[in-house]
Amino acid sequence: MTDRRVAIVLAASKGLGRGCAEALAAQGFRLVICARNREGVDEAVASIHRNGGDAVGCAADVSKTVDISTVFELADKTYGRVDVLVANAGGPLPGAFESVTEEAWRQAFELTLMSAVRSINLAIPRMRTTGYGRIIVLGSSSVRMPLPNLALSNVFRPGLVGAVKTLAVELAGDNITVNMVSPGRVDTDRVRSLDEGRAKREGTSYEEARSRSERAIPMGRYGRPADVGELVAFLASEGSGYITGQSILVDGGLVPSLP
Repeated sequence: MTDRRVAIVLAASKGLGRGCAEALAAQGFRLVICARNREGVDEAVASIHRNGGDAVGCAADVSKTVDISTVFELADKTYGRVDVLVANAGGPLPGAFESVTEEAWRQAFELTLMSAVRSINLAIPRMRTTGYGRIIVLGSSSVRMPLPNLALSNVFRPGLVGAVKTLAVELAGDNITVNMVSPGRVDTDRVRSLDEGRAKREGTSYEEARSRSERAIPMGRYGRPADVGELVAFLASEGSGYITGQSILVDGGLVPSLP
């Protein structure tokens, strides 16, 4: 890989972010990762090192401006460049629209929308310096079809699609692509928690709730974080240079919507 490009992956100690970090490391990217839990970050970095990768990490809450700045400062100090940004954040709180408090709306705004906006604003000038940029926002299948009991995700994730579409045009001349990867039901702590909540609301078992969800997926199973990570790694590569402004579902065929 040319000059061993550097990728920042936010919220990468587990789940989708971890899957993305591991896939990028396997393709030779040097990594800067973060998560709120320092122990989780240290474990992820150590795992990447054991598998021959190059990574550093720090504790950061991506809903906070100062913490996001810290991540980019670590990249500057360690590697002196940023070529790829994977803008990821934990999902906002579940709940039906009328049950969501004003405080929860504010928290979701900072976590889901502004974490991406702020990190992208920090990434752009660094990418212009190297003449290469790949911005990948992790979204959700809620950008194509609203999901039950996930009002906050249904509102803020589509807003990120608007940002991706806008930036793809604005940054095309800088050799910076901007895309969204939108997972469906992937086997993560977040999805397990949502299944547990649905089972409780419906008075059934977790196993039955999950089985019903799996039966609704044409491929008959939940995705793996690696399924998402492999697509992200491709979008971070030179080979994806003519793909921009897209929101790509990784959902096993779950959402049958037209683009």
